[in-house]
Amino acid sequence: MNIHEYQAKALLRSYGAPVSDGRPVMRAEEAKTAAGELDGPLWVVKAQIHAGGRGKGHFKEAEAGEKGGVRLARSVEEAATFAKQMLGRTLVTHQTGAAGKQVNRIYIEDGSDIAREFYLALLVDRGSSRISFVCSTEGGMDIEEVAARTPEKILSFSVDPASGLSDFHGRRVAFALGLEGNQVKQCVGLIKTLYRLFVEKDMEMLEINPLVVMTDGNLKCLDAKMGFDGNAIYRHPEIAALRDETEEDPKELAASKFDLNYIALDGEIGCMVNGAGLAMATMDIIKLYGAEPANFLDVGGGATKEKVTEAFKIITSDPNVKGILVNIFGGIMRCDIIAEGVIAAVKEVGLKVPLVVRLEGTNVEKGKEIIQGSGLNVIAADNLSDAAQKIVKAVKG
Repeated sequence: MNIHEYQAKALLRSYGAPVSDGRPVMRAEEAKTAAGELDGPLWVVKAQIHAGGRGKGHFKEAEAGEKGGVRLARSVEEAATFAKQMLGRTLVTHQTGAAGKQVNRIYIEDGSDIAREFYLALLVDRGSSRISFVCSTEGGMDIEEVAARTPEKILSFSVDPASGLSDFHGRRVAFALGLEGNQVKQCVGLIKTLYRLFVEKDMEMLEINPLVVMTDGNLKCLDAKMGFDGNAIYRHPEIAALRDETEEDPKELAASKFDLNYIALDGEIGCMVNGAGLAMATMDIIKLYGAEPANFLDVGGGATKEKVTEAFKIITSDPNVKGILVNIFGGIMRCDIIAEGVIAAVKEVGLKVPLVVRLEGTNVEKGKEIIQGSGLNVIAADNLSDAAQKIVKAVKG
C-alpha cells in the first residue's frame, strides 16, 4: 500500500525527521488559507498522486504557460492560483503512462534554500531478505537516469538483522554523500530514525528524493515516498486509514475486497487461474503462442462460487480483454466450484468474447459436466498448451 507525500511527511515528522512545514488542500477554496498559515516568502505547491516525476509532468488540460505538478510560488495568492489550476486535472508523468492520474489533493509547503541534493532510500532486498540502504550524490528528478548511465554513483548496502543498525551505517551514508562536520552527526541520527520507522511500520520502501543540505548546513527531507507491506497492514490501523482508493486501479481494488490476487496488465487475454505458480506459467505460455495476458489473477486454493463469480466479472470489466482463459488444477480447489462460478458470472454479465476452459484434478468430470450442460459457448481444452493455443487462435483469428 502506498500513501501520499504529505502523509509520508507527517509520519517522518512524528518520528522527529526534519521536514518542511506544510498543509494538505482538498478543495480549491481552502488553498489561500492553507498557504497563509505558512511563513513563506516562498511556497511550493505539489500535486499529490501515487507516481513520481511530478515536477517534469504535464497536465492534459493545461493552458499556455502552466508548468508541471510541482511549482514554486512567490506569494500566497500565487500559491492559491497554482492549487486551483491543479485540482481536478489529470497529471501525466513518465510513471503514470499516457492516461495520467487525476489530482484530487494538493500539498502546499514552505520553500527551502537548497545548497545540495542527494538520493536516499530504504527497501527490502528480496535477494538477501534484509533491509538495504541506497544513496547517491545525484539526487533529484533524474535518479533513474543516474542508475542507468552512471551506476557507480550509487551506493547500496544491507543491514545484518543479527547485529542490527549501528552508527557506522549512518557514517557510511554520510561519507558517501560527502557530508562534513555536524552534517555527519545529523545523517547518523536521520538514518537511525528512518530505519526505526521502516521496521516499526512494516514498510517495503521508503524513498527520500531529494534529501537536501540547506544553505544553513542542515539536512532536510524534501520529498518522501512510502510503500507498506499489504500483509502487515492489519497491524497498523493508523496506516490503513491513510489509504486513498482513488489512486488504485478499480479492478484491483474490487479484487482486494474479495481477497483475490489480481494485477492488471496491458494484454488482450484475461486469465483466471488457481495458484500463483500456475498463473505465472499460464501467462508465460500465452506469450509463447504470440499473445499477451491482460491480467494476473489467482483465485486461491479455497475460492468459493461467489469469489469465482466476482473474479470473472472483474476480468470482463476490462475493455482490453478479447478472450478469456480459465485454467484450473483442482487440488484444494474443486473443479465443480470453478464451473459453477463461471456459469453464474456469465449469466450475470454475459459472454461477449471467446472462453477457453481447462479443468484438471478434483471433481474434474463433474466440473466438465456442469459446463457442458450449461449451454455456454465454451471451448474445452485438454491441457495447458492446448488451452493457450486455442484462446490465442480464437482471439487472433
